[in-house]
Amino acid sequence: MADLVERTRPVSRADERCLPVSERLEPLLVGTGLQRGSVVAVRGAPGSGATSLALALVAGPSASGSWVAAVGLPWLGRRAAAEAGVHLGRLALVPAPEPAAWANVVAALVDALDVVVVRPDRLARPTDARRLTARARERGAVLVLLGPPGRWQEGPDLVLEVTRSRWEGLGDGHGRLRRRQVVVEAGGRRRASRPRTVELTLP
Repeated sequence: MADLVERTRPVSRADERCLPVSERLEPLLVGTGLQRGSVVAVRGAPGSGATSLALALVAGPSASGSWVAAVGLPWLGRRAAAEAGVHLGRLALVPAPEPAAWANVVAALVDALDVVVVRPDRLARPTDARRLTARARERGAVLVLLGPPGRWQEGPDLVLEVTRSRWEGLGDGHGRLRRRQVVVEAGGRRRASRPRTVELTLP
């Protein structure tokens, strides 16, 4: 972990308050990108496409030169990340950190990188959630939360919830799954409180 922190540096100044995203995702956000120092929750039922949406969200910063980390997603493969547009040379995977070290691992990554995707495998302690939220704001990083909302008791700045999902590409007994159509509802706090609904195509 120390080696990763040493080798990576945020590519944007802290006063540049947005990280770019794909144009198709902009209607979900406040402004035209991910706000630095914010916490974004990406939610959905199992198999709904929430992980795919999170990858699509962080692909823009990754393609523009930012480092991205994913913590607590042991099923996430590099191929899936690449298909979503994430630059594999700037992706750090921490599949299953020790529970006792989880908060410290996330804090170290927030200190070093622009975007950190986390999926707590249990309820995050309120003190850890507050500390990591404050750390992201101070460092100008973006913390992307996956998983049930009850595992993180600090209110996120932006909530993206996949409410409907369907696959395309299969015919009558033939073909292969090629893409997923999802409906995403967005909300949040302050400027993000206005509800938005967007239909997206994900790889």
